[in-house]
Amino acid sequence: MKKLLIMALVLVVVTGTLMAGGGRAAAARTDPNRLVVAAAGFPANLSPAMTNDMPSAQIHYIVFDTLVVQDYNMDILPGLAYRWSWDDPSNLRVFLRRGVLFHNGDTLSASDVVFSLERAAASPHVGHITGMISGARAINNYEVLITLHYPFTPFLSHIAHSATSIVNERAVRQMGEAAHSLAPVGTGQYRVTSVVTGDRIEMTRWDQFWGEPARVRDLTWRSITDGATRLLELETGGIDIMLGLQTMPHDIPRTAANPDLAVFRQMSLATNYIGFNAGVAPFNDVRVRRAIYYALDLDAINRAVNPGVGETGRGPINSMVWGSIAYRLPRIDFNPARARQLLAEAGFPAGFSTAIYVNEGNAVRADLAVAMQHQLAAVGITAEVRIVEWGAYLDLTARGEHTMFVLGWVSVTGDPDYGLHPLFHSENFGAAGNRTFWSNAELDRLLDEGRAETDPARRLQIYEQAQRIIHNEVPWIFWHTGENVHATRADVRGFRTHPADRIAAWDVYFQ
Repeated sequence: MKKLLIMALVLVVVTGTLMAGGGRAAAARTDPNRLVVAAAGFPANLSPAMTNDMPSAQIHYIVFDTLVVQDYNMDILPGLAYRWSWDDPSNLRVFLRRGVLFHNGDTLSASDVVFSLERAAASPHVGHITGMISGARAINNYEVLITLHYPFTPFLSHIAHSATSIVNERAVRQMGEAAHSLAPVGTGQYRVTSVVTGDRIEMTRWDQFWGEPARVRDLTWRSITDGATRLLELETGGIDIMLGLQTMPHDIPRTAANPDLAVFRQMSLATNYIGFNAGVAPFNDVRVRRAIYYALDLDAINRAVNPGVGETGRGPINSMVWGSIAYRLPRIDFNPARARQLLAEAGFPAGFSTAIYVNEGNAVRADLAVAMQHQLAAVGITAEVRIVEWGAYLDLTARGEHTMFVLGWVSVTGDPDYGLHPLFHSENFGAAGNRTFWSNAELDRLLDEGRAETDPARRLQIYEQAQRIIHNEVPWIFWHTGENVHATRADVRGFRTHPADRIAAWDVYFQ
């Protein structure tokens, strides 16, 4: 996996350099002290551990720090903890940097770490990331002992996740969760100065940051849900970085050809899927789920809606994740006759009516839903496409008030536990990740066993069995393997893509 990532990063850097260096010079920058980034969605919550959506995680990554970090090769490096050691497989001792200041001037101490980890462990939103934490104890002001319920091999990658970002205990207790979600207090390179909900977040450089400070003084993070508007803003200089160009694959070639812009591409750790709410009829019947899979020509759909971006999915975790058997799973190919046969066996010879939910701000998902609508009609299924604002979409699917839906998941730790446990274990129904409300007792057992197993060979066997169960039971249609595609103005330097789609905004500067 590391070799693939390194190759991808080399391609990204070379591509960006060539595009940025060619053609006419970009227009003179009016404010070299302000970096403007635009994403498709507004964060659901600016306070870590209170959500696990990507728009929020990207801000958490900038405003907060974690005990350890994963670099561009997914290797573990020091963060707020400058070193760590295992007392035994269930007890991790971390040693904190001294003199780290929060944005309110408080000095980081062990009590902040204990508070943050226990807060995350108790959060229903991120239990799949922190559920193995039994407790944390301050040994002194700069040493913390973290105790696990059971040995957990990928634990260091879990405490590199933004959900375990270290918050200021005093700020959260005094402000309360609601206020902290709009005025978060971290130790990161940028601090939040103002929030216009649904529109933008203003940040400024934290000059007392413990490491290398941000290169540009001010950072504006905008939410522009419409991709065409987002790209137009980039082309006209209204923004400096456009995230999510992969949601507009038809516009990638012309963007790459524009001498005033640069395009950055990298295969990601993401799997994009079409989910069924198996908690409601008729999707509680595996025959119906399989029928819909057979009714869809995913290769043709991806050629139409994702031309040249990523590839058709094969399994619940993509091949860049350790333990994936995506290319060893049998394909479920387009077969409308088989689809009609399964529908008849399930009691729907004339089909039925349903809805496909997608989130606002993602044209590819909307186009996918329309393509599905047409192909499902050919086997008698009438599907209404419903486009919902991002925050409301997360709430609706967490409550189970949906039928079919489209989402993606980034296995940010690079481990199959993260790509499978939150999405398919029955204890994670709803906001924790399992929005299909599908459960399988044998799968639950395997996922629990995989968490506690320390032998790599045995873990591989466990996760192979788990992937085969998911493939056979079809709670998802494995629609697409993700690729991150972002674009910048040509004078932007220092921008890199991360396989987990984290954006190190502090490294960016202008030529």
